[in-house]
Amino acid sequence: MKGFFSPAPILMRKQEMLDVQDLEGAWKICWQLGDRRLFSAVYTRIDQVFVIWGLMAVLMFSVAQMMPLSWGIQAIAWSALTAIGIISMVGLTTFWARVERLMWLVYCWAALMLGGIVLTDLSIFLGWGTILISLCPLWLGLSAIGYFCTGLGLQSRTFMLLGLVHLASAWYVQYLGTWQFLVTGIVIGGSLLFLAQVQWDMRPPIDYALLTVEQQEFNRRQHQLRLRNEDFIT
Repeated sequence: MKGFFSPAPILMRKQEMLDVQDLEGAWKICWQLGDRRLFSAVYTRIDQVFVIWGLMAVLMFSVAQMMPLSWGIQAIAWSALTAIGIISMVGLTTFWARVERLMWLVYCWAALMLGGIVLTDLSIFLGWGTILISLCPLWLGLSAIGYFCTGLGLQSRTFMLLGLVHLASAWYVQYLGTWQFLVTGIVIGGSLLFLAQVQWDMRPPIDYALLTVEQQEFNRRQHQLRLRNEDFIT
C-alpha cells in the first residue's frame, strides 16, 4: 500500500506550471503595489470549487450557530444553495475529471452532498430527532467519505489525511455542546479554503486519451518543470 500513493510532497507552494486540464478556465490573480508584487496565484477550476464550497460551509454553519433563523427557513435556503453548489461543481470540474478519468469522483461528491441535504431536510420537517441532533457529525462524516474517495482516486495522502481529520472531528464535535456548528463550519470550510491555496499531491500524469498529441507533450514538459521546481511548505 505504501507504493500506491503519489511520491510527491504532501503539500507544496502553489505552482503555475500547470497541465492543460488545469489551465482550462483557471483564474490568475496578481496584486501589486507599484512594482512590488503583494500576492500572485493561479486558481484552477478545482480550486474555484474548493472556494465555493468552503465559503458555503462557513456561511451555513455560522448562520446555524449565531443567527436566530428558524430551522425551516434555513433548510429551504441551504437546500437551494447546495443545489447551486452541486451544479457549479459539476460544471467547473467536468473537463478536468473527464481528462483525468475521474468523473466517478464528481458524481460521488454530488451524491454525498445531495444525500446530506435530503437527510437534513427530512430530519427538520419530519422531526427525526436522532438525525437532527447529529447534523454536525453527519456532515463531517459525509465529508470524510468524500475525502477518502478523493484520496484513493488521486492517490493522494493529503486528502486521506483530511478524511481522517473530518472523521475525528465527527466524533469530537459531539462533546462541544452549543458550539459544534461553528467548529464544524471551521473544519469543513477551513479545509476547503486551505486546499485552494496550496498544491496537493496526486498521482503522476496518466495517458490522457482526450488530449491531442500536442497537449500531451505540453503536459509532459509541465510535469518536468514541476519536478525541478518543487517548493516544500515547511
